[in-house]
Amino acid sequence: MNSLYIHIPFCAKKCLYCDFYSIGHDEKLASKFIDILSAQAMTLKIQFDTIYIGGGTPSVLESRLLEKLLKSLKAAACNVKEFTIEANPESITAKKLKLFLNYGINRISIGVQSFDDKKLAKLGRIHSGQKAIEAVNLAKHSGFKNISIDLIFGVWQETLGAWKEELKAAMELPLKHISCYSLSYEKHAKLSALLKEKSIIPQSDEVTVKMYEHAIDYLGKNKFFHYEISNFSKAGFQCKHNLNYWQNNSYVGLGPSAVSYREGKRAKNISDGKKYIELAGKGKSTVVFNEKLSLEMQAKETAAIKIRTTEGIDFDWFKKRTGFDFLKLESDDIDFLIKQRLLKYKKSRSKESGIALTRKGFLFCDSVSAQLL
Repeated sequence: MNSLYIHIPFCAKKCLYCDFYSIGHDEKLASKFIDILSAQAMTLKIQFDTIYIGGGTPSVLESRLLEKLLKSLKAAACNVKEFTIEANPESITAKKLKLFLNYGINRISIGVQSFDDKKLAKLGRIHSGQKAIEAVNLAKHSGFKNISIDLIFGVWQETLGAWKEELKAAMELPLKHISCYSLSYEKHAKLSALLKEKSIIPQSDEVTVKMYEHAIDYLGKNKFFHYEISNFSKAGFQCKHNLNYWQNNSYVGLGPSAVSYREGKRAKNISDGKKYIELAGKGKSTVVFNEKLSLEMQAKETAAIKIRTTEGIDFDWFKKRTGFDFLKLESDDIDFLIKQRLLKYKKSRSKESGIALTRKGFLFCDSVSAQLL
């Protein structure tokens, strides 16, 4: 399975918590960038199963630029099973939604983050809760059948009761997928500076855990299947693009900071939009880092990523996928993680057929992944 990720770095405003590469929206720069990106897209010789346009905020671009990019992707998207674009509520319009659908985009991921105006202001978002609701409904009325939203929990001073109300509000909308992320204080995000200044006091781990566990239980009762640490979907609506990542399959990345991974080789593009345009315009490589992984490291990375899913790792699947026996490869770590009650065996026909996270394991998934590496 092959996937294509395209990074659009432009944003109307940088959110306080964001650590992804992004820059302020500039029409002239965006026009040059889309010219470069479109030219690159037309040289792709791979048929992709999934395409994901993320950012940044792709929907901040003018319709003419979005159309130019989408036209350039026609060949690459011939047999695509899932074609996603990220969008923010304030930049979604009926015209853009129609454009997306006309060019084969069949999934939209809307950066809602919250329905509470005060919480949105804390996070540095520029839309209102009402605008978020309107954006989701507009996407539905425009013809989108697969709508996803992102929500953030664990914000300072946020209560468990307030988070419960957010999830109730989400259940009123025509959604097929919800991503719930615990607020993190990334090193290079503006929020970290506020934390250091003691301008804010982070939410307690106890309350954040209760919020996460409530999301798992409440969304499950409402038929949103918990299929990965932060992701929930209605049956059949898991994000195929992300599943490809979590199975450690091949993908190509276009745009600044985007990563490609094929045949055990990983390459990362420069995290600088202007430099990316300059290099690509001169026909030079935009890659600033690359590495070739050994077969064993490929297998270990597959284990560390795949364990994030609720289905965990099937031993037979792992053997076919990597050529390695999972139990032999990770024997010492498995024993330790099971004793810590972070992992559990899955059984089929009364024998151990795989491994998966426990309820406690979901809370410490990053530690589990690091141990498997």
